[in-house]
Amino acid sequence: MKKSNLIMFAMVMLVAVGTIYSCKKDNDTTSTLQVRLTDAPTALQEVNVDIKEVHVKFSDDSLSNDGWVTLVTNARVYNLLNLQNGVDTVLATGVFPNDVVKEIRFVLGPNNSVKDNGVVYPLVIPSGGSSGLKIKIKKSLQATLETLVIDFDAALSVKQEGLGDYKLRPVLKIK
Repeated sequence: MKKSNLIMFAMVMLVAVGTIYSCKKDNDTTSTLQVRLTDAPTALQEVNVDIKEVHVKFSDDSLSNDGWVTLVTNARVYNLLNLQNGVDTVLATGVFPNDVVKEIRFVLGPNNSVKDNGVVYPLVIPSGGSSGLKIKIKKSLQATLETLVIDFDAALSVKQEGLGDYKLRPVLKIK
């Protein structure tokens, strides 16, 4: 009788340990960070922004020399007006150790323009190609897939400062 109780106890313990182990949350130490882009409506016909690279800066600056890490970027010219009314697109992705993202930076190329009343004008972006457009955030990476949606508000960002002189003073929000 004692032997059958011992076997029964061992089986119950084995099932309990198996259940606890299978229910235990994965302690993954990495997250896939995905940066997406969307826009709010504007009266312009096109707002084209040449995005070359997306970088992130973490609270742990040991990931690179200056703290900035380059994501795998879908580099191209994006017409922000194609990204309205719930439409967005993937700009960049990367897999990183779980950490806190402090900043995101978009490095821009020279092919930026606006189309207004059927005419295409250059869009001047002060320091867009050198220091880039930066967004300060504090996003803790904890899930397997983390998504940051950047709302690039073209209506508030593009300013006409003269006849055919358009400048980008970016208004970027994290959604």
